[in-house]
Amino acid sequence: MVMRLLNRWRGDRRGVAAVEFAFIAPILILSYFAVAELSGAMLAGRKAGHEASEVGDLVAQCQTIAASDFTDVWTIGGEVMEPLSTTPLSMRVTSIVANAAGATTVGWSFDNGGALTKYATGATITAPTGLVPASGSVIMSETRYVYTSPVGIVVKSALPFNNTFYLAPRQTTIITLGTACGL
Repeated sequence: MVMRLLNRWRGDRRGVAAVEFAFIAPILILSYFAVAELSGAMLAGRKAGHEASEVGDLVAQCQTIAASDFTDVWTIGGEVMEPLSTTPLSMRVTSIVANAAGATTVGWSFDNGGALTKYATGATITAPTGLVPASGSVIMSETRYVYTSPVGIVVKSALPFNNTFYLAPRQTTIITLGTACGL
């Protein structure tokens, strides 16, 4: 009688699927969160790079620019980051000017008040070799975005994304501070 009960219990397969699911479900749930969090981080990194490119491109289209224009530049930069929060976004736009000998200095620099602070006008700045033509300039647009996962199961710490773009002025050799660009 005991042997018959043991054989019947050994042949019973009704709970196998539940046990298999109990082993596999945590792995599947963790994989789901990993894909969701890493996709969010990749989106943030790409948007921050696109934002740096867009802001630099807007400024590079001007002949002159006024400090008041940067309110609009920062607003446009924030719009590029939608639907992500712009709180962890820092932006800086700098004009790098070279003299006839090729020595580079800061023509002007503006920031949105984040972690990237503006450079002092006239300060020496290093640009990639051969990038700034003698007696010319380039616009350097930089962003820093610190992505924090809303869930934090897989991506537990903040991920900083730093981007730098160099753009040649389109309508002049050096974009000066002066009248508003009209962005």
